[in-house]
Amino acid sequence: MPTYLPQSLVQFLCLTKKKFPLGVSFLLLLTQIQCIPYLFHLGKEQSKIILGREKIESALESPDLEQKIKDKLKLIREARKFAISKLSLSEKGGFEYFTMLDRNEIGWNVSASSPLAFESYTWWFPIAGTVPYKGFFDKNHAEELNEELKKEGYDTRVRVIGGYSTLGWFSDPVLSPQLAWKDHRLVGLVFHEMAHATAYMAGDSDLNESYASFVEEKGIEAYYTEKEGKDSSHIKEFLQEKNTRASSLKILKSYALKLDSIYKKDISKEEKLSEKKKIIEEFKSEIIQLKFIPEEKIAEFKKREWNNEDFLGVLRYHSGEGSFEKLFEKANGDFRTFHKLVHELFLLSEEERKKFLQS
Repeated sequence: MPTYLPQSLVQFLCLTKKKFPLGVSFLLLLTQIQCIPYLFHLGKEQSKIILGREKIESALESPDLEQKIKDKLKLIREARKFAISKLSLSEKGGFEYFTMLDRNEIGWNVSASSPLAFESYTWWFPIAGTVPYKGFFDKNHAEELNEELKKEGYDTRVRVIGGYSTLGWFSDPVLSPQLAWKDHRLVGLVFHEMAHATAYMAGDSDLNESYASFVEEKGIEAYYTEKEGKDSSHIKEFLQEKNTRASSLKILKSYALKLDSIYKKDISKEEKLSEKKKIIEEFKSEIIQLKFIPEEKIAEFKKREWNNEDFLGVLRYHSGEGSFEKLFEKANGDFRTFHKLVHELFLLSEEERKKFLQS
């Protein structure tokens, strides 16, 4: 699954002219001083993206643009219309513009967790709140931070960014690397990002990402059912991917529970690390045995050193599916009502929201 990051709007948020109480203003000042190099990096690259964008309608009229790119942009345009009219997603979610990047990847994010507990390392930003990842438009910057966190003893992972949202602060464009995606994944990207602009709980990434992923999947089915009927080849491919993911996710959760039980045992750190290694190897063996990994990628999968952040990274996007399904049923399948019910979740305590996501 792609990774979605809201943190690139920090450059704008840190420099906002909104007035805050004295104590908060001082805290924001400290934050600005500490993250000036980072903000400069984000601001420079985000500015390039915004200044380099053009309306999709204008791009479609360009004689220099390849037809396959135009076809993808037409799909984006249709998905956006569907998102607003049928999924009740915010118009502020973007996808009115297109930006051609000079690279094959949008960016990279770094995430980390405790090696002997499922506890994410987090960063705090104004408005966005606490997030368990930090994104960069330059891979070297991401790898530098990754190495720093490794030296401090954290389990880490650098991931390619599939997309990100500025939560409606800017009209986010579709970016050229995304146009290489399969059609149904591109449609899902639109729904996922527009969901972030529709409902976002500052500081609760697990809830935000799981909600957006739920909307993405419901939206894909609804979109292709309307456009192509229930026998749509896109729906069949999407459902096959979804079923495979659900099966592998079930296994991943079971091994996460095994690891968690080891971490809570009253044994030495060395014993915990030894048990952790054994359990992760068992997990990898089962995934291969059940043929969730294509034959040509098995060797690569075996070499990959899985850690806690790999487990957390998957669960961050796919928790509480059963609870969201019940909420959708409570809304009688009406997306506008569903989004309102999601907003009501924001009134719950942190513990209550965690409980919601555990089902």
